[in-house]
Amino acid sequence: MPKAKITREMVVDAAFETARSMGIENVNARTVSEKLNCSTQPVMYHFARIEEMKRAVYEKADRFHSEYLMNITNPEEGIMLGIGLNYIRFAIREPNLFRFLFQSGYAVENSLLDMVNSEELKPLLAMMREAMEMTAEQTKEVFVTIAMFAHGYASIIANNSLEYDEKTVAADLARAYRGAVLAAQEEMK
Repeated sequence: MPKAKITREMVVDAAFETARSMGIENVNARTVSEKLNCSTQPVMYHFARIEEMKRAVYEKADRFHSEYLMNITNPEEGIMLGIGLNYIRFAIREPNLFRFLFQSGYAVENSLLDMVNSEELKPLLAMMREAMEMTAEQTKEVFVTIAMFAHGYASIIANNSLEYDEKTVAADLARAYRGAVLAAQEEMK
């Protein structure tokens, strides 16, 4: 019986699952080949260096994270609050992926300004701008404030330094959002 062909996508999927369950530091040719039930040869055929495989896994994790963020369960509470809560929930449910995406040095953006000005964020900022009836710069200021607030909460939770209480976090996030909007409006006067 012929052996199943191991594709690049299969290798990335297996490495992603390994990163998700065990952390990116455990992604190597051996752990991925074990997950695929094959030798290390097919893994190394598609990725001559483990670093290349980790970059491909990062891209997959980033797409997974973006889809997770945009799956807002209560849009009537506001897009920014929904995304902020999803960001924190992601850190709780996917701590290994959270640490890989935001605490490992693999991020493509070199700064917060790069992230805010990225193409991927433009549709979200446009929706926020319309909902808040603010200028593009004010919208970015509000986004940065909430992003930093949510990231702080998420980082503390992902590193097991704080127990998650959704009502408290939602109330804090809503308060920070209102404060950021008021501050941006005051600066406009």
